[in-house]
Parts: sequence; C-alpha cells; structure tokens
Amino acid sequence: MRTLTRENLLDILYGCAILGTGGGGSLDEGIRMIDEAFAAGKTFRLASFDEMDPEAVIGTPYACGAISPLTEEEQRKYARLKETEESFYILNMRQMERFLGREVSAVISTELGGGNTATAFYVGAMTGRPIMDGDPAGRSVPALQHSTYFLQGVPMCPMSVMNEFGEGAVFTNVFDDERGEDLVRALAVVSRNTIAVMDHVNTAAVLKDAVITGAISYAEAVGKAFRQAKAAGGDFVKAVTETGEGKLMFEGTVTESGYETRDGYTFGDTVIQGSGAYEGHSLHIWYQNENIISWLDGAYFVTVPDLICVFDLDENMPQLNPYARVGEKVAVTALPAPVEWTTPRGLEVFGPKSFGHDVDYKPYC
Repeated sequence: MRTLTRENLLDILYGCAILGTGGGGSLDEGIRMIDEAFAAGKTFRLASFDEMDPEAVIGTPYACGAISPLTEEEQRKYARLKETEESFYILNMRQMERFLGREVSAVISTELGGGNTATAFYVGAMTGRPIMDGDPAGRSVPALQHSTYFLQGVPMCPMSVMNEFGEGAVFTNVFDDERGEDLVRALAVVSRNTIAVMDHVNTAAVLKDAVITGAISYAEAVGKAFRQAKAAGGDFVKAVTETGEGKLMFEGTVTESGYETRDGYTFGDTVIQGSGAYEGHSLHIWYQNENIISWLDGAYFVTVPDLICVFDLDENMPQLNPYARVGEKVAVTALPAPVEWTTPRGLEVFGPKSFGHDVDYKPYC
C-alpha cells in the first residue's frame, strides 16, 4: 500500500482532468479537497486489489450532476436551505455504513476526473480508508450506466445518496443502472445540480474483476508527463499524447462556445478553426458533460469511447467544459479507449449510437 505525497496527488488529478475529456468535475475544487485533508493531518493511501482481504467491502463515492455554474435564479431557489457543516460526501458514506451494518473498508473512484477522483480520495483520507488503484470507466463519463460495473452485471444497490443540505436516502433496489441514473439525476436536478452518491458496494473479490485495474496509476503517469513537460518548457500536449499512446487531432482557435443545462447535464458545442497544419479546416466537438462526438469539416471524426482531450494553450491547462472561450488557442488530442469499451457490449452502452448518432465507432489511435 503506497502513501501518496501532494505532488503524487496533483499528478493524479491533472492526469484525471486530462482523461476527463472536459468533464469529471472541477479540478480546482478537487485540489481544494485534497489540501483540506492534508491540512487536517490526513494520509492518502493507494492500494491494489491484491493487498485487500477478498471479503473487504469497497464503496464508490462520487458526485452526480451538471458541471455548469448555477444561474442567479437557481441560486435564489436554494437560498433558504442550509448546507451541512460536515462534508455531505462523508455523511453519505456513514449513511451507507449504517444501512449495511458494517464498515466500508476502502473506496474506489467512479471515473477519472479532476473532481470525482478527488472526491474518492477525500472520502478515503478523511475516514482513514485507502483508495483502490482501479476505476470502472477509465475516463470520465456522463451517466451512471457508463461503467464496467454495468458491463459486468455488478448490482448498483444498495445506493446511498445525499445532497448538500443533508437530505439523504438509500435505494435498496433499482431495475438497472440506466434506471438508477434516472432516479439519481432527478434528485440532482432539485439539489443544486449536485448530489453525493455511493453505489456498487461490494467485496474486493467481486470488484477486482469488474473494474479497470491500474487506472489511477495510469492517470498519474499522464499527469506526471504533463507536469514535467510544462516545467521544462516543452510540448506538454506531445508528452501527454505519447504517454497515453494517443494521436494529435487538431490545433486552432475557438470560434464558437455555447452550452445549456438540461435534465441534470451540461450540453454544449465547441467549434475550432484550424491553424498551422490544420489551416482551412474546422473541428466541431459536442459534449454531454464530457466530449462525446467530433466532426472534422462536417464529417464524423473521433467519437466515444475514444477520449477527446482539449488543452487550453493560452493557460497551458486541460480545458474543462463548459469554459472554452472564443479566441482561445487550443490543441486537441485523442487517447485510445479502454478495451472494455470497444467490445460489442461496451459500444452498445457507450458508443456513438448510444448518444443517438448513426455512425459506427472507428478507433482513431
């Protein structure tokens, strides 16, 4: 079991922000949570499944909701409600443990994202539990059913939810993960677009074969390549692309950027006009929290499950949705999808057709 330094954690979170393909929660908030735990004297430990008792119970804590900021009207709607003094993620975990009648021994990230991976680390550190070196997505994903848990038939329930106002519930049964997504998303919509979730609580023996093992270490390698290249004044996009065994997609300037918050998601479009080798060409990216589909000069280009990763070359940072700015210089790279998503079942759940686009997935990398 490995104890992580702040630099290790920053590498992980920056790597997760890159692999988050625009989604996965706020990187700034993720770093704040990590620093809060360090300030409280907490320790972050990363564990492999081989180090866990096969019967140890592992939970998956995360936030579900839209990633766009609240409007003034929405802020007024919640003004009379009081936020919990203690983290609602921690309260949600305790609610799950009360329901189970036993301790959750470790936690695992639900997706690779600067916010949601940090949430799992925060919950683990604040409660003295390790986080597992694995992940059921290998990237960030929009919906609860977009997980290898769903592919492997691991039951979602019991599923504990709690909002920032301390209003909580435990679902003892849902028809399937898609139905679980509908129920949790509906609660997020009336909870300031954010709700804490802990689901797929099961033993290490079960989850070991249902997740992408080593996913956190992969994110750390990507983040480390990003950090070291930046520090050396080098080409961090190239460093990330090579580390992730991906391929550069596009470079240019953002000419259009717009979004809407609907049904608990952030939907948006980013249009980039090419520069350099891409002069005269246009790239259009559509996202549902995460970057999902792209078109090059109006023709389908890179799609899920491949990762479409945008970098802000003005700020030298991963570009998170929905914050691309008109006039911003960007580079776009594609990283290969985890193999689990390229199977017939994986593409049925998380391919372009699952988002209503009648096009076959073609690996770009």
